[in-house]
Amino acid sequence: MEEMYSHIANLGFPIVISMYLLIRIEGKLNQLTESINELAKVISSIK
Repeated sequence: MEEMYSHIANLGFPIVISMYLLIRIEGKLNQLTESINELAKVISSIK
């Protein structure tokens, strides 16, 4: 049983951290995409 807890601790922690970081990065990528699209519109209106 203790070995199972060890495996959960060794695998579960990195999985949780990875999921958290992926969720945070997804939001930032969406904001970056919106900013790039707005920049493209501004540049095209200047031309």
